[in-house]
Amino acid sequence: MLTVSVKWQKELLKAVEIDTSQPPYIFKCQLYDLTGVPPERQKIMVKGGLLKDDADWSTVGLKQGQKLMMMGTADEVVKAPEKGPVFMEDLPEEEQVVSLGHSAGLFNLGNTCYMNSTVQCLHSVPELKSSLVKYSHSGRNNDVDQTSHMLTIATRDLFGELDKSVKPVAPMQFWTLLRKKYPQFGQLHNGVFMQQDAEECWTQLLYTLSQSLRSAGSSENIDTVKDLFGIDLASRIHCQESGEETSETESVYSLKCHISQEVNRLHEGLKHALKSELEKASPALGRSAIYLKESRINGLPRYLTIQFVRFFWKRESNQKAKILRKVDYPLELDVYDLCSDELRKQLEGPRQILRDEEGKKLGLKANEKSSSSKDDDVKMIDGEGSSNASGESTVTTSQEGVPSDKETRLTGIYDLVAVLTHKGRSADSGHYVAWVKQESGKWIEFDDDNPIPQREEDIVKLSGGGDWHMAYICMYKARTVLM
Repeated sequence: MLTVSVKWQKELLKAVEIDTSQPPYIFKCQLYDLTGVPPERQKIMVKGGLLKDDADWSTVGLKQGQKLMMMGTADEVVKAPEKGPVFMEDLPEEEQVVSLGHSAGLFNLGNTCYMNSTVQCLHSVPELKSSLVKYSHSGRNNDVDQTSHMLTIATRDLFGELDKSVKPVAPMQFWTLLRKKYPQFGQLHNGVFMQQDAEECWTQLLYTLSQSLRSAGSSENIDTVKDLFGIDLASRIHCQESGEETSETESVYSLKCHISQEVNRLHEGLKHALKSELEKASPALGRSAIYLKESRINGLPRYLTIQFVRFFWKRESNQKAKILRKVDYPLELDVYDLCSDELRKQLEGPRQILRDEEGKKLGLKANEKSSSSKDDDVKMIDGEGSSNASGESTVTTSQEGVPSDKETRLTGIYDLVAVLTHKGRSADSGHYVAWVKQESGKWIEFDDDNPIPQREEDIVKLSGGGDWHMAYICMYKARTVLM
């Protein structure tokens, strides 16, 4: 680690640290945070010419305390005109974000697209953001290690930056702490950070947040992540040979979609994944035997995450290979038939109310006076309440702030709100991108620092079958009713 000073215009930036184990582009991102000059506009004078993004520090010849010269203009802060119409460019940055209808992109810090796409998908969950905002520096207790605590703080701060900025954000602090907590994300190959698996990043980050937010001390945050993403499974384990049968329950944060020659649609892959064979010791036979495990969903989350199992270990090449097969997925997903009998009974009432409400929206005639009175008792919403994993719901509060006896109930029907895609032939190479539905209903493709508007009909085309971007993780939001 070297410390240098940087002369820029009339300013002298003192004690700027350079991590020589990372490419110069990371140093430029630091200077961007300090000066507002984007990396592509920076011209930094070093021995032999200009400092290139991918230069080798050992050949640059920097010395401790050296003074560097940087040229480049910062993004201008547009002043609002005293008179006349106010254009979007004239608004404060936070108001520009609202006008744009989407948050900022994230700079790629060197094969970090897996991390950027994960962050953009999870950042789209308002309930998660609300819980993180409540999490403070003093919120840690003895159950959470210091690195997990700091990573949670960094996640909170990064989400806040994305909401306030129209310019791309450099997630330096978050990335540093992610690598500190999970060293596998800091693997190097020929001095360059390696591409990693986005699903692993997603799982590890959610695990850390679940530990921190559960321990936040507030009764509201007893198990925030499980409430939002947790899926309860009830399984029957049967040995046909011995007739033995046991049952077990478990909680997971995602469902798997297994891909085979018989799977053409998401629903088929989910059914395949809920059945599996395992070999274990049979007390009745006194030896190993094959057991059939059949699982059912016994508790639904507010946000249903599904991973397409596209990668497998190929022994011949000693790497993760990719299944390119096309698997269609819907904008609207109904998981009723994947649920246990107990959960289905809980869902029947809310599903009937949802059908009635959607019938009215389609123009089915009803007595206006009677329907309006019913509408006061039952309203369809898109999941802005909170619910526990068993599908039960919390008491809501009216607009006047008076507690109401109405409850938000899950229906087993979900709407697609985010897709994380992978382009390439291997999990350890290629490129990850996030496609996220905004509150306005518009879809944005977050390709690192470049947010691009997309049409909804193009989102379901990311289903595979070639070398184009294909869905790796889908996130669905529960469609709920207020009863």
